[in-house]
Amino acid sequence: MKPLAILALAALFSAALPAHAVGRLADIQLIDRDSGETLTVHRHQGELWVAGQPGARYAVSLRNATPGRVLGVVSVDGVNVISGETAAWQQTGYVLSPWQQHAITGWRKSDTEVAAFHFTASSASYAERTGSPAQVGVIGVAVFREKPLPPPPPAVTPWPQQRELGGAAGSRSSAPAGASDMAKAEGDNEAPRERTESLASRRMAPASPMPAPRLGTGHGEREASHIRHTSFERRSDRPDELIRIRYDSRENLIAMGIIPTQAVPPRPNPFPGAVAPGYAPDPS
Repeated sequence: MKPLAILALAALFSAALPAHAVGRLADIQLIDRDSGETLTVHRHQGELWVAGQPGARYAVSLRNATPGRVLGVVSVDGVNVISGETAAWQQTGYVLSPWQQHAITGWRKSDTEVAAFHFTASSASYAERTGSPAQVGVIGVAVFREKPLPPPPPAVTPWPQQRELGGAAGSRSSAPAGASDMAKAEGDNEAPRERTESLASRRMAPASPMPAPRLGTGHGEREASHIRHTSFERRSDRPDELIRIRYDSRENLIAMGIIPTQAVPPRPNPFPGAVAPGYAPDPS
């Protein structure tokens, strides 16, 4: 079965680039839904990181930053957020209209429901519980531009009319409205597989044990989220933009040196007692 594209139902926005967004064709943000905070993106040795709060629900916010439709294939912990498959580029995704913003709040269960994303220990993550633990701790978005429609054929004047007009050629006709909505979603026949552990992730490995369990994304409570299906023909088999954001707890990011700590060790006071005359007493 060929993958279906899903049209995100959300309001359209034309605001300036929001803070803590990454991406060129699509602005990607992570939102803590419990606090309403947009999670800060930390750049470290070529990687993008955010700190998640264990137990907090979160959303992956996508904003189309182009004047044309785009398709975003979204993965969390190496799993496609719509189909639950091991994520690959040619799979189903969310279609955004020009300048549209949509918040993906969970694993899609139907056209009307998702199971909420929430930060949890990696051992309790959806990927771990479904037998795909290798990529826990990463969010990916593969962005595809839509294939442009071919130019319309020139209009042909019927022969009797041509004789009446002295053989004059007709003019070009315009493309029918809504033609792009009938395009068929297609992708690679075989998706490339990412290495289980990248060179960058090996460089990031701390020398000492983590102070807290690694974070993953859990399969939370069901909640309403409405979408409808559409079709989308990709301009290219390869993504026009590929975005990767890694995440873990704040404690672990501090331990790895990704978030600099401002903590100052307590400074001992050489004269902690009250000032009083006298001599040193004998020990008890």
